[in-house]
Amino acid sequence: MTIDMSQFFQVFFDEADELLAEMEKLLLALDVSAPDNEDLNAIFRAAHSIKGGAATFGFTDITEMTHMLESLLDRIRKGEMALTPEHVDVFLVAKDVLAMQMEGHHHGSSVDQDAVGSVCQRLKALSQGIVADTSEAVSAAPAVAAPEPASLQAASAPDADGNYRFRIELPDVPQRDVDALAVELGLLGTISQDFLADKRAVFTLLTSESQDNIVAICSFVLDPDDLKITCGDTPAASQAAAQPAGDPGYAIFEPEKPAPAVAAETAAASAEPVAASAPAAEAKNWGRRATDKEAANPESSSIRVSVEKVDQLINLVGELVITQAMIEQRIGALDPILHERLLNSASQLARNTRDLQEAVMSIRMMPMDYVFSRFPRMVRDLAGKLGKKVEFVTRGAATELDKGLIERIVDPLTHLVRNSVDHGIGMPEERKASGKNETGRLTLSAAHQGGNIVIEVSDDGGGLNRDRILAKARQQGLPVSDTMTNLDVWQLIFAPGFSTAEVVTDVSGRGVGMDVVKRNITAMGGTVEIRSVPGSGTTIAISLPLTLAILDGMSVKVGEEVYILPLGYVIESLQPAAIDVKEIAGEGKVVKVREEYLPLIPLYQIFAIEPQFADPSQGIIVILESEGKKAALLVDSLVGQQQVVVKNLESNFRKVAGISGATILGDGGVSLILDVAALLRSSRQLNADPIFN
Repeated sequence: MTIDMSQFFQVFFDEADELLAEMEKLLLALDVSAPDNEDLNAIFRAAHSIKGGAATFGFTDITEMTHMLESLLDRIRKGEMALTPEHVDVFLVAKDVLAMQMEGHHHGSSVDQDAVGSVCQRLKALSQGIVADTSEAVSAAPAVAAPEPASLQAASAPDADGNYRFRIELPDVPQRDVDALAVELGLLGTISQDFLADKRAVFTLLTSESQDNIVAICSFVLDPDDLKITCGDTPAASQAAAQPAGDPGYAIFEPEKPAPAVAAETAAASAEPVAASAPAAEAKNWGRRATDKEAANPESSSIRVSVEKVDQLINLVGELVITQAMIEQRIGALDPILHERLLNSASQLARNTRDLQEAVMSIRMMPMDYVFSRFPRMVRDLAGKLGKKVEFVTRGAATELDKGLIERIVDPLTHLVRNSVDHGIGMPEERKASGKNETGRLTLSAAHQGGNIVIEVSDDGGGLNRDRILAKARQQGLPVSDTMTNLDVWQLIFAPGFSTAEVVTDVSGRGVGMDVVKRNITAMGGTVEIRSVPGSGTTIAISLPLTLAILDGMSVKVGEEVYILPLGYVIESLQPAAIDVKEIAGEGKVVKVREEYLPLIPLYQIFAIEPQFADPSQGIIVILESEGKKAALLVDSLVGQQQVVVKNLESNFRKVAGISGATILGDGGVSLILDVAALLRSSRQLNADPIFN
C-alpha cells in the first residue's frame, strides 16, 4: 500500500528548520574541551530526525548528508574521537548546506553542488583521519570502528507478497498517542496491536515499506530513541544478525540479549567482546533531556496556525471591545436598583471581554529568543573573520514582543551587532595594551519597561570618539559645534552616509546601515538612544511599544475634545495649587510635585483648542513618564479608564505629530491617542514649537 507523502511536506520542512536552528544553537554553545554528553546527544538526535524525515520523502541528498554527519557525531559522543574546533566548524557548515538543500526541495531554489561535495569530503576526512587517543579506550571499544548498522530488513526475507513483518514496541505513552500511531502506521500496511505485561503497547505491522519510513512516522509523536523495532518472526536472531555485538545502533534501537547458546559461545570465545559491549549498554541510556520527556506530554503540544487567522481573530476581538464599550455607555444612565441583573451581566461581559482580549493578544506575542538565536553564529563568524575574540551574552531572551514587530526588528539589530563587533570591540592586542581582557564582551538584552520593550546592544570596547565624529560631521557639511552635548554628538552617526571607518571593507565603511536602523525603528513607533563612555564601551538602546492593537487608556477632555493617554505612561493625576506653578523665562511653565519640578505641557496649546481652564490650578495635571523623563500634562478633566482599539491614523489619513493613532469610542465618536514619548521629548521647546508645527 502506498500513500501520498507530499501532504506532509510542510510539516517536515517546518520541523527540519526548527531542528537545524536547535542544532546550530547547541553547536555554538559547546565547550570543545569538555563537551556535554546531553548536548552531543541532542545534536545527534536532530541530525537523525532530519535523516529519517528526508528518507521518508525521498530526499536522498539530505539523507546522505545527514548520514555522514550522524556517523561522525556518533563516534564523538561514544568517545571514539575527541571533539575539536574543526569538527564544530564543519558541523556548522554542514548545517548551512542542509538548510540550502531544504530550501531547494521546498521552494525549488538552486543548490550549490560544489559546496555540498566540499562538506561531504570534509566530513569523510574527519571521520577517517582525526581519531582520539585510543590508549584508554582499548578496553572499552573495538580497535576498528564498528561497521555501519544494516537495515533490520536485510536479516529477514520478505513473504510471497514482498511484505516484511515488523514488531514495534512503544514506550509508556498516553493512549491517544498510541491510537494516533496506530492510524498512521496502518496506512503503511496491515497492523495489529497487543499489550505487554507492563501495559505498554506493541504493534505488529505487515508492510512493504522500509524501516526508515516507520521510524520517520513514529518520530512525529515520540523520540526514536524510545522505540524498539524488530523484523521477522525471530526478533532476537534478526536483531543480532543486523546489529553486531557492541554496536548500539546509534541508540535508536535497543540491542536485544542474544540467545543462550549464542551467549555461551560468545563468552567462551573471548572476554574482550564482553568488555566491548559496555559502551553499548550505556548507549541505551544516553540522551534524552527532561524537556524532551515533557514535550511528549499532551498538555504541552501545539498546532501551527497561519498569521492571517490570528490577525482576523484579533480584529474580531477588537470589534467586541468596541461593542462592549458601547453597551457600557448605554447602560450608564440606568437605575442600578431597577436594572441590577442587567448591570451585573454587563459587568460579567466586561470581565470576559478583557480575559478574551488578553488571551488572544498573547497568541501574537513571541519571545525575543526568536531574534537572539540568530546572532551567536553571526558574531562567531564575524569575529573569526576580523581576527577578534568576542564573548556573546544574551539576557531577557524570554521577554515577549508582538510578532509584527519582532520580525521587523531583526534587520536593525543585525546592523547594530555587526557595528559593535567591527567598530566597538578592538583587536586582542589593543585590548591587552589598554589593560582589558583580550576577549571582548557583546551583550544583547531585552526587558519590559512600562508599556515598552527596551532592547540594548552593549559592548565593552573603547567607546565612541567625540572628536573623530565631529570632524567627520564637519567634513560632510553637517551643522555641528564644539558645545554640543555628547548625546547630540552620538546622534550624528545616524546621519545618512555617515561613517568614520578609514577603510571600506565587505563588513562596513560605506556609511549605510545606521541611518536605516533609525528610520526602521522610528517607523515602528520606537526610539534609539546611544550611551557611550570613552574606554569603557557603548550601549545602544531601542525602545519599542509592546503592541498597538488593543491597549488600556485613560480618557481626558480638553474643551470639547476627548483624547486617550496610554495607561502605561500614566503615573498619577492631581490638581495643583497655584503656588506650585512657576514660569521659567523662555522655557515655559513647571509644576512642583513632591519637591520635584516637572515641565508643564498644556495640551490645549499643542492642538490649538479652546480650553475650559487655562489656569493649571483650576484644571487637572496628569503626570507622565517615558524613557526615564517625567512631565505634567494639563487637561480640563478626566473622563475615565477604558480599553481602546487602536486604528492606524497614518494609513487612513496622514501622520500627525504627537498622535500615535485613533480609536472609536462607545458613542461612535473618534478619539485621538496621544504619542506620550513625542510630547515629553518636546516639553522643553513648547514655546518654539519645533515638532508640532
